[in-house]
Amino acid sequence: MAIAFSYLATPSSLSNSKLIPSFSLSSPSLRLSLPLRRHSHRLSALRFALGPPGGGGSFGGHGRGGGGGGGDDHDAHDSNDGDNDALMLVAQAGRSLDTLPADLAAAVKAGKIPASVVTRFLELEKSAFFRWLLQFSGFRERLLADDLFLAKIAMECGVGVFTKTAAEYEKRRENFFKEIEIVFADVVMAIIADFMLVYLPAPTVALRPPLALNAGPIAKFFHGCPDNAFQVALSGASYSFLQRFGAIARNGAKLFAVGTASSLVGTAMTNALINAKKAVNKTSDGEIENVPILSTSAAYGVYMAVSSNLRYQVVAGIIEQRLLEPLLHQHKLMLSALCFAVRTGNTWVDYARWIGVQ
Repeated sequence: MAIAFSYLATPSSLSNSKLIPSFSLSSPSLRLSLPLRRHSHRLSALRFALGPPGGGGSFGGHGRGGGGGGGDDHDAHDSNDGDNDALMLVAQAGRSLDTLPADLAAAVKAGKIPASVVTRFLELEKSAFFRWLLQFSGFRERLLADDLFLAKIAMECGVGVFTKTAAEYEKRRENFFKEIEIVFADVVMAIIADFMLVYLPAPTVALRPPLALNAGPIAKFFHGCPDNAFQVALSGASYSFLQRFGAIARNGAKLFAVGTASSLVGTAMTNALINAKKAVNKTSDGEIENVPILSTSAAYGVYMAVSSNLRYQVVAGIIEQRLLEPLLHQHKLMLSALCFAVRTGNTWVDYARWIGVQ
């Protein structure tokens, strides 16, 4: 076997050809010549081909895939381009992986996230408020997927206060101020629900750690589901149709629990206020009836699990992330305005429900 260095001309025009160092290896059954470029993953393929030190340059049995595994190893390096870019970005920022949150550092090291996610993290960290908020894994996963996530929560809750209050007034009219404490309890309950309707179906950058080896098949299935059924998968990842359907089912179960619990608290507060008013003002007996707690809470939980769940999944995953974000990525003000318009229109569905059902 012979090993030599030579120079190769680039395949551009002959007049502008450049000489590039080349490594040449030949044997009676093989000849290999590769240009040596700095930071090229052709060098990685060459190291794989040559095998570990002392391997005698054999092309079989030393790679990850065994004999004939060189192509698989090259594909692995291609798929880890995002990993290399993310690590390089961390280094260029003068940071080390130890200075990042543990789950984010592990994802960067494993090549699970692209450089754009690291860029967004470094930008958000410049704000003291966002730096504090990024400490919490749930907010971190959502802010890294959507830097307007908090703005959307503010939009939803702000519009929710207006529409729920308007619905209460529409229903009570002249009794609105007489029953203001009940109105307050109902609006607070609705705002909690609005927050969860934005939080739970929001697209995320999944940084959750792997499950324990003894986890059951159901837990493993839902662990692999996205948080939003329609969200864009990061490069190198994909979701099956069943996993996306699982996202709807999982969020539906969570929203049913949130809706039922918030309604239980809200209706219990409402009934307590009604009874307190009756005890103080005997003339109000019969004017205001107690709200049925269990049936009202269950109905609200089902409504959130089905109608609200599907609508907010579509708004966050299809309309905002897949349609508006790619078109208006560089125009945040216009993007925010359109998101506000979409979410306002979506919230008016709840307004109509409050008028007809409350």
